[in-house]
Amino acid sequence: MYLSDMEDLLKSELNLSDVKLYGEGGGGQICQGVGYMTDMGHLFVKLNAGKGVFDNPKGGAVLVMEFLDMTGSNRYSTQLGENIARLHLHNEEQEKKSKLKETSVHKAEGEVNSYVDKFGFHCTTCCGFIPQDNSWHPDWVTFFSRKLQQQLDLVQKDYHDSEARDLWSQLQRKIPAYFKDIEVRPSLLHGDLWGGNISETDTGPVIFDPASFYGHHEYELGIASMFGGFDSKFFKAYHSLIPMAPGFSERQELYKLFNCLNHWNHFGGGYRGQSVSIMRNLLHK
Repeated sequence: MYLSDMEDLLKSELNLSDVKLYGEGGGGQICQGVGYMTDMGHLFVKLNAGKGVFDNPKGGAVLVMEFLDMTGSNRYSTQLGENIARLHLHNEEQEKKSKLKETSVHKAEGEVNSYVDKFGFHCTTCCGFIPQDNSWHPDWVTFFSRKLQQQLDLVQKDYHDSEARDLWSQLQRKIPAYFKDIEVRPSLLHGDLWGGNISETDTGPVIFDPASFYGHHEYELGIASMFGGFDSKFFKAYHSLIPMAPGFSERQELYKLFNCLNHWNHFGGGYRGQSVSIMRNLLHK
């Protein structure tokens, strides 16, 4: 992606005087990653063919972030599990504080609530290169069904898969049944928490490349359990703060289905079999 011109681009856009290539790698499956030493400190640059923080005059776009020296070990699995659980609980805790203020003389007139009471996000985010419809909705089942429908629409557009279409037409009517015994409250999610989007530094765990929105906290664990990278200590620590609710296993299959469909749309028919299999199995439970 025109690395020979990147040093000049960083100098002009960030008002830098000293930029030197540090190394390449870590860009994920759809981007290219490059490290630079600069007078601002170490920077990490991601490049792809879409839109980013600023446009690359040679094509594509650039996202510039702080450079972190990361390793792939699991020294901080317990801390990561606890941190993700606390992230998911934060909005609920803000809601409790806000409602306490409503009955207190300490709440200022016109003060805005500090919690989110709907599912969605204030802007479009991308899971991979596919923009997600984050339009706010008060009902999780409706919001999540819309996410699945978007993926199935893309599958039909590119693959015209009649079996997937017919299975989905049956499954979508059954989705509310998986949530009948629980209350789903909005949690801030990373949104794409697979093993390639976590790492560690010397001081603790790191997560990156989010596809954030407010959703059901269990959604996060769907992809976390698919591709490795999370050991038993992570899940034990997470569930010590957020225990499994009734029907957890079946809902995990629903959330895995979204990620299989998303991978089908990104990487081709190699994910068809798993997508179709999950729908069949859910229909027979």
